[in-house]
Amino acid sequence: MGQAAKVLQLFKTLHRTRQQVFKNDTRALEAARIKINEEFKSNKSETSPKKIEELIKIGSDVELLLRTSVVQGIHTDHNTLNVMSQQQ
Repeated sequence: MGQAAKVLQLFKTLHRTRQQVFKNDTRALEAARIKINEEFKSNKSETSPKKIEELIKIGSDVELLLRTSVVQGIHTDHNTLNVMSQQQ
């Protein structure tokens, strides 16, 4: 797969993961959408194949962290937090 295809696939994967991880949290969904788009836009003119591979690796690591390490909770009352699982 060419680098352009890898970049596009990563972009789509990050957005899908964002939608799954932050489901029902509009603030987090929007913040993550903006951050993903900003990061890709800021590196849009990168031409070095080595640097692009490094960026793809970073993006893949971020996607894995989002999928496996983000925990969200809902306040059920003043001192109680109900933790929501991100099981697939």
